[in-house]
Amino acid sequence: MSAQRNGGGDGARNGNSYEAPKPRAEWLSKRRDQAVRSGDQNFSQMHYARLGAITEEMEYVAGKERLTPELVRDEVAAGRMIIPANINHPELEPMAIGVASCCKINANIGNSAVTSNVDEELKKLHTAVHFGADTVMDLSTGGDIPEIREAILRHSPVPIGTVPIYEAISRVKRIEDLTPEIYLEVVEEQASQGVDYMTVHAGVLIQYLPMVSKRITGIVSRGGAILAQWMAHHHKQNFLYEHFDDISKIMTKYDVSYSLGDGLRPGCIADASDEAQFAELATLGELTKYAWERDVQVMIEGPGHVPMDKIREQVDKEVELCYGAPFYTLGPLVTDIAPGYDHITSAIGAAMIGWHGASMLCYVTPKEHLGLPNDKDVKDGIIAYKIAAHAADVARHRPGARDRDDAISYARYTFDWNKQFELSLDPETARSMHDETLPDDYYKEAGFCSMCGPKFCSMNYSSKVDEFNKRVHGLEKKDLTPLMEENLVKLGRTAS
Repeated sequence: MSAQRNGGGDGARNGNSYEAPKPRAEWLSKRRDQAVRSGDQNFSQMHYARLGAITEEMEYVAGKERLTPELVRDEVAAGRMIIPANINHPELEPMAIGVASCCKINANIGNSAVTSNVDEELKKLHTAVHFGADTVMDLSTGGDIPEIREAILRHSPVPIGTVPIYEAISRVKRIEDLTPEIYLEVVEEQASQGVDYMTVHAGVLIQYLPMVSKRITGIVSRGGAILAQWMAHHHKQNFLYEHFDDISKIMTKYDVSYSLGDGLRPGCIADASDEAQFAELATLGELTKYAWERDVQVMIEGPGHVPMDKIREQVDKEVELCYGAPFYTLGPLVTDIAPGYDHITSAIGAAMIGWHGASMLCYVTPKEHLGLPNDKDVKDGIIAYKIAAHAADVARHRPGARDRDDAISYARYTFDWNKQFELSLDPETARSMHDETLPDDYYKEAGFCSMCGPKFCSMNYSSKVDEFNKRVHGLEKKDLTPLMEENLVKLGRTAS
């Protein structure tokens, strides 16, 4: 299955003619046959886990995560891990989001009302998956939204998430015209297409609206702001909260996971950890228990913009109020002064919150707050967040998390430039930066780079100390060549 991680190959970039592999097709066919025989139409991974079953998805996740299938099943049953895997997304390569698994990253793509098209979104999908996005959210708000989503789903080996309220809004003239019936219709259609998880802003309640009056940036979540306006106009409670059971019935039918939205997340560091944010979080905890009673998988969305000294508090509060459901955070950005560089301001916070226990990090691109990201922005955001998630895994001592660091460090120390390039997150960029000043093949075996040159390379001199230690003291440095080769095989790369 790992070959799919190219995001559909060239076909994903050349339109809809490409047909992606469907590794889950046989599993799902058997599961549907069993459901017909038993009459049990709840297809959620949590439902199977609570029945004591280990699904093929759980087996596959266990192999990827270096966990036992039994542990994966137990974590899913307890709600501490989700496996977003809609039964109508056979192209999916299963993955897990939870504190027992590696820290994951999500990339947002999707068009706006003024720009982008299907081919452009498929290009972004390919870039996101190629550079390591574990899930992708289609946040399209204009054009033929169902067509774009269908193309993305049929090309995607990773879970696809959506925010159904966006498409629901596209079906009415004014926000106040939105009805529960329209929203449920959208949820059903998206679930039947194969969407794996949905952001549902059911925790923004009418009694919380006065709490945002003290904020600098008010309500920055699009879904949260839409529902706040609807409630303010109608003087009624959030219809997503009141119809949560109806939404949950659709989720069980297709195994769609909830991503309970943080509609009152802070939009600047001054607004972090305020009354509105934590009031909504408590409601999300209430909804989590309700969903779990119906065996629906849940993760909780989190901020946002948070200064570094308040980041641990975010995780502690989420665990306390939401019973350990996986925490999925946007950043958080640790300062608000760097438009154009918010992939950096947010990656700092993302690494910290991942270390403290967040299960998935939603990337931020350099275009955050400025415009719709293009293909290069997607890549820059992905790389920043792969660094953050990996740093979190290393800090949390995940099994094997440091292997690639050790392998690339050994390649660097032994001046194996080609292996150093190929073991990096972005080999093309690493190679091109080296070759800007030393392009000839001769320098791929040289014991120096252009920074230090041959006379000032510390590692070159240190290798002479190694020879001394071996000759005089019998101390020999460990050969990590097998570790380098093992990691190259895992990455599907060769160094030549």
